[in-house]
Amino acid sequence: MAAAKASAEDVITCYLCDNSSKHFCNSCQVSLCETCVKKHRDEFKSLSNEIVNFLERESQVVFPGCKDHAGQRCEAHCINCYAPVCVKCMLSDPHKDHKVEKLTDTFERRRQETISKTAEIKEKFIPKCKKENTDIENAMSRAKSHFDDLGKKCNSLRKSWHQEVDVIFDKIDFLSKTFKDQNLNRLQGHQTEIQNVISDVNETLETNDRVLQSNKLSDINNYLSNLNKFANLPENPDIKMPRFEAKMNHEKELHIEMENYRATLTQSSESDVPCLTPKTAVVLMDEVKVVSTIPTNYDHVYGIACVGEAEAWIFGEHDNNISRIDMHGSVKDIVSTGPRYGPKAISVTNEGNLLYSISEALLGTVKLARTGGTEQLIIAPPYWTPEQLCCTRSGDILLNEKFWIWVFRHIPKDNRIVRYHNNKKSQEIDKDGNGVSIFMKGPGSLYMSENNNGDICVSDSNARSVVVVDQTGKVRFRYDGVPARRKSPFDPKYIVTDAYNQIIVTDYSNNCLHILNQNGQFLKCVDGCGIENPKGLSLDSKGRLWVGTKSKSIKIIKYMAPE
Repeated sequence: MAAAKASAEDVITCYLCDNSSKHFCNSCQVSLCETCVKKHRDEFKSLSNEIVNFLERESQVVFPGCKDHAGQRCEAHCINCYAPVCVKCMLSDPHKDHKVEKLTDTFERRRQETISKTAEIKEKFIPKCKKENTDIENAMSRAKSHFDDLGKKCNSLRKSWHQEVDVIFDKIDFLSKTFKDQNLNRLQGHQTEIQNVISDVNETLETNDRVLQSNKLSDINNYLSNLNKFANLPENPDIKMPRFEAKMNHEKELHIEMENYRATLTQSSESDVPCLTPKTAVVLMDEVKVVSTIPTNYDHVYGIACVGEAEAWIFGEHDNNISRIDMHGSVKDIVSTGPRYGPKAISVTNEGNLLYSISEALLGTVKLARTGGTEQLIIAPPYWTPEQLCCTRSGDILLNEKFWIWVFRHIPKDNRIVRYHNNKKSQEIDKDGNGVSIFMKGPGSLYMSENNNGDICVSDSNARSVVVVDQTGKVRFRYDGVPARRKSPFDPKYIVTDAYNQIIVTDYSNNCLHILNQNGQFLKCVDGCGIENPKGLSLDSKGRLWVGTKSKSIKIIKYMAPE
């Protein structure tokens, strides 16, 4: 039986055709047109059909037709068979003698049950489902957050352990390179001496040949041969090859040793998941040891750049010379920066050559000094002066450049750090992601050092803080000196990083050194060992600190010791 249809203008159509309805069968609850009334009566002629005007229609229960007896409506409900039945059904098998009830009663009872169930679903089940859905979403959010945190922790641990392993082998590489440079320098020096002897001998032989070819008695009589001085050749240098050992213990521990440096990589397994636990065999000393005090000719030692384990380039206040000294203070070499302008800062390249910055009138430059003279590497842009500098492991140069403007006097405007790769600018570090200056404006310099993990550690003397940025220039943390609990405000100057990623910075006003770990946690203060107004700072190949002081001296300090 088709349902009545409504047109776009809400006209009710006949359920048998598309004509508009004018009548309504209350018995069947269907709309009928004038033509289809007879069809409807003929279709259900054995049933009562209450046909009325459409406007007089009534909403009432529609009794279903009996499937067993044509023309009969089911007005009762067989309780035994749970099925609607007509009068004829009740008088014949299989419903004869079965218990029945009015179908309207069944309808009303089922209707009330449905109303009750609907109310229960709306009031209890749907809120329960919604709550369960919310709980699931929260659980999913917590799970996602948990696994995100787990991933971050894993990545952090991965990075941390990789860094620890890198620290160990970076140290091995550094020690190996240091020994290599020392030995090659000694051998090259000895080779130069031998070549000079060969040259002198050849000159002597040429002189002897000329004398022997002469017919003059005076030439022979007056000639004094100097061959005797070549009887003893220069002594061979004492070449010390470093001892390197790497042993596996039951395939669980890797013991690494080079001279006085020792480290152990331990592999432990838990649930068949291996992990490496590097342990270096040194710790910070409770009481540091002053190994040596080197006298200098400078009123205040400003810059130190160690070369190997026993020598360093230094410069000081009111002097235009950069001197190379040994541990006894003996001057081995001197580089003059000219009659008018002294050096701003010094460093040593990976090849062991001296690097220094200087401002000559309006021209600021970085120069390289080596055997045979100096070479200009970098020219600072106009109005920018080169200040502090350092050489990175990759051979790049990090240079602090300061911008000055002239308003009756020089006023410092901006401070920045520039990375030069192959003597060309490759990176500027001056502003954070929001365009805010990372470093404070002022007359003070930015002292810097590259850590083994690639961080650039900066001592900002204007802001009285240490700023550490990653390789991209993003700020990782700042240190203000407060944890050290010193009497005077933090006054940082020179800064270095050691083989263990520790950050060491001088505190000029408090006569001490601050030592931090690679994440900025304060570890220790080094004081009470005669470091008055420390400024210059460097590390030698043995991991000892060379500290320049105001008392015309350099303190060599041992601050790490075996566990």
